[in-house]
Formats: sequence, C-alpha cells, structure tokens
Amino acid sequence: MFFSFEGIDGSGKSTQARLLSEALRARGHAVLDVREPGGTSLGERIRGLLLDPGPHVGPRAEVLLFSAARAQLVAAVIQPALDEGTVVVADRFYDSTTAYQGYGRGIASEGWMEQMNRFAAHEIAPDRTYFVDVPIATAASRRADRPNDRMEAMPDEFYERVRAGYHALAVHSRVLTLDGTRPVGALHEAILDDALSALSQRS
Repeated sequence: MFFSFEGIDGSGKSTQARLLSEALRARGHAVLDVREPGGTSLGERIRGLLLDPGPHVGPRAEVLLFSAARAQLVAAVIQPALDEGTVVVADRFYDSTTAYQGYGRGIASEGWMEQMNRFAAHEIAPDRTYFVDVPIATAASRRADRPNDRMEAMPDEFYERVRAGYHALAVHSRVLTLDGTRPVGALHEAILDDALSALSQRS
C-alpha cells in the first residue's frame, strides 16, 4: 500500500510519517520511506535547487522541477517497491504540488494540476493520504527555531492559500484530515489505527 503525508511546513507531518513507518516495521511490514523532492540522486539535486534561497526559481520552473523529481522517484523507487508488496510511506507527494504551486503560487487550475500530477506520477496515486492540518500561526511558531529554506520563508499569506488548497483536496475519499494540534502520540495512534485497518482490508 501507498501512504502519503501532507500539510504545510511545520504541521508535524514528517514526524507522523516517521512514527507510522516505525510502527509498521515493528509489526512485521516491509516499509519504504520516501520524501519529496528527493529519494534519487536526480531528485536530491533538484531538491537542492528548489530549497536553496539563493538562485531565483520562477513559479513555472518550480512546478516542473518538482514534477521531474517525482517522475524519477516513482519510476526508480516507488513503483518497484509497490510491485514487491512493500508498504510505501511518503513525506509529501503530488498533493503538495497542487497545494503549493497550484494554490500557493496561483499558477494553474486544479484540473490542469491533476493531469500534470498523474503524468509525473506514472498514473499511480496514494491509497491513503493523511493531511495534518494546523493553523498558520501554529506552524510558523514550530518553524521559528530552525533555519528556513526558500519555501519555509514564504509569508503567511502564501501559507493561507496553500492551506486552503489542502482543504479543497480533502474532499477526495483517500484523504483523511487530522487535527495537527493534538498531542503527537494521540495523533500517531489515530493514524496507525487507520493504516492498520487499510492494510487488513487489502490483505
């Protein structure tokens, strides 16, 4: 199965992705962790370009770079793992592109983004997406004690649009919206219960 985690920077999604992977491994599942952008040599080089606050990356170049990294990750890593029956846990997938570039940057419609995402992802989609939702102020306070990369340095107005994009995507049945202000342990238990239920239905 393919689980993805989404949310604005500072939502706690990366922590929850890690906790789910650890819990599934402890229960005997083969698990592959991936992050976007990254996960391949090409993807990591693209990640460096995208997050570097130095060089200017225009909005259209940005969406194409994210999509290129994803296409490589799916072909080289995710699809082979799924074919072997490995559980894949992704810290971001194409919903991030729709939310950040489609809504945050305002460069494309959701319909166009959906077609682009499907093409870049070789037509695969997560079986379940966990959208860890937090208020903008909460996320900003969590990011305050760490250096900001190019994306994290964006103003609150940008993140409001990104969060609105995630809420628009949450209508899809595969997306489970979770309150990211809950204690880490309680949030993890809710995610783990849902993931185990999904895995049992698949087996």
